[in-house]
Formats: sequence, structure tokens, C-alpha cells
Amino acid sequence: MRAATPTPTIRTMHSNTTGRWPAVSKHLGPWLALLAMGACQLPLQAQQAAAPAQAAASAPARGMGSHRETSFPAIASAPWTGARTAAGQPDVEGHWSNTIGNHGNFTDPQGGQPGQRGAPGATNRPLGAREQRAPSRVSDPADGQVPFQPWARAAQQDFLANFSNPTKPQHIEPLARCAPNGVPKSFMWHGFEVRQYPDYVLFLFDSGSRVIHLDGKPHLPEAIKLWNADSRGHWEGNTLVVDVANANGKALFGRTGEFFSDNAHVSERYIFQADGKRFNYVATITDPTVFTRPFTVTIPVRRYTAADEQDGWNFQATRATHKGKEVILEREEQLCFENNGGFGLGGAPTK
Repeated sequence: MRAATPTPTIRTMHSNTTGRWPAVSKHLGPWLALLAMGACQLPLQAQQAAAPAQAAASAPARGMGSHRETSFPAIASAPWTGARTAAGQPDVEGHWSNTIGNHGNFTDPQGGQPGQRGAPGATNRPLGAREQRAPSRVSDPADGQVPFQPWARAAQQDFLANFSNPTKPQHIEPLARCAPNGVPKSFMWHGFEVRQYPDYVLFLFDSGSRVIHLDGKPHLPEAIKLWNADSRGHWEGNTLVVDVANANGKALFGRTGEFFSDNAHVSERYIFQADGKRFNYVATITDPTVFTRPFTVTIPVRRYTAADEQDGWNFQATRATHKGKEVILEREEQLCFENNGGFGLGGAPTK
């Protein structure tokens, strides 16, 4: 992990709320997350919709962990010139979070929950003009909208219309029931940690984990379906290329109800900046049972280090208290509890 100035040695730990323990062994860590797997390959066209680099060339300053960008730089696939792990992978271990918004609105990341202004529990802050907010996460097609088939659009709109006052189980966002976030929402919900092992890249999310297998294993049998899917990947220079299959189709993309089915195939590219401070997640999603065509999602992500202040959302790691001088960043394991008031804005009060 990269450290602050002056340069201390930094380690990370992962703990629960009742105790603390040293970082999981590099040999055992991946197996602790194998129940929530996900995966692989992908194209780069998505980044063409990203705004000019100068608008977001510098990372948020210390104390601005919750800063949201309205534009972000494209990052091209290229040879990797940075540090490498002992196993030879580009060294991207550390703490990361997206830079444009949480999962409240998939196609208007800073637009709030559509249709909920004035609803109980909704945040009614002024939004300003659409062009002043971050672009849609859908970078292809150019209109920024998910190319749903008519039946699927109707299902998404039904979820949206009933989000704040659900009357059926399908109106409740799965994360409200502590289900894993799935692909691609995990990259929009709180910060996350990346750990690397000789044959794996491990993502520790706020809700679930993903293991990217780098050892050439085939995908799981088609009949096995997982919330976080099954991931098989490899490195091409500065780009982690991942092929994703075996999703169970139960997770949503966000509180606006976008979804795919268990027939979906996702091709991912994690394209890292040369200085290791950012990456763009670029994923092409194909599901002919739900969409009229493949489409591409782009999510910009930045690194957080000991120089950043813990903000309770993007960067939830804290400095461990110990007798040594090295800085140990400890990421608390999140306890989830069912609370639809926070995710569905609560049902309308009865009279």
C-alpha cells in the first residue's frame, strides 16, 4: 500500500466489531472469500464518455474523502511501469472507492433517487442542472440509458415507483436484506479493499467479497449461480481483464432498480493509472433475455491512503493502536442488519 509523507510502513488488517486480529495469511485469505466469487474479460470503449482529464487530475485533498467529482479522466490500457507484487502482478493493493456517487441512482449518480423528492426520509437538496452533475455510469450507448427490452423496463419502473412504499417483496432492494451487492454495484457502495495473492485478486467489499482467479481455472458449472458471480481473469499491462459468469441475477444495480438475469455475461477491465492512484472500472454487460444490445458501464475509482481522513463512507479504515511505529490501516468488518427504512425510505405510515 502507498503511504503518506513522510513515508511510513503501512500494513492493513481486517477485523470484526468484537475483536482484532492480524491480516489473514496470504495463503489462506482467498479461501475465506470463495463463497462470493465473480469474474473477467472486457472492452475499453466505455471510457470515451469520460470527461477531460484536467477536470479531475488531482485526487481529493485530505479531509475531503466524501468529495464527488463531476468529471473524471479516461485511462488508456498500456504497459505497467509501477511497482509489482512478489508474484509479478501490478501492485494495486490498498483501499479504494468510487468518485462520483453511491448506488442511489445508476444513470444519474449525483441526481438522488428519482421520483422521491418530498417523500418521507428523502434528501431534498438542490440538484442543479443535469450537465453540472457526473455523467451516467452507462457510457455506451451515448444516451446514458440501459437498453432494456420493454418488459424489463416496465419491471424496473415498477420497482422505482414502489421503492419508498413497497407493497410486494420485489419492491425491496436486496441490500436491505443484507444480500451481497453483486456486479457492478459493489463498486458503488462504500469503499473497498484490494488484496493480492499469487493466483488471486481479492476484493473485500462492504457487502460480500469477490475472488478473481488468475490461475487459468475454468468457470464453475453453469448450474451454479452466485450473488457475486464467478470471475476468471488475467493481467494485460496496467489492465486487469476479467470474465464474469454464473451470476444469479438477484442483485440490482442500485436503488433505481436496474438489473440483469442469470443469463448475463460481463466483461470487465480494471484500467489502472500509471501512478497507481486511480483506476477506471469498465464493464460490458450482455444479456439478450433482458437488454436489446450489450452496453458498457464506467465507474471511476481512486485510492485512499494513510494521508486521507476516515470519512465513514469511502474510506472506513482506521489507524490501529499498537506499540510499533508503522502505520497499520485496519478495515472494520461491516455488520449488516435488515433495515428497509434506510434503503427503501420506509413504508408510508398507516393511519
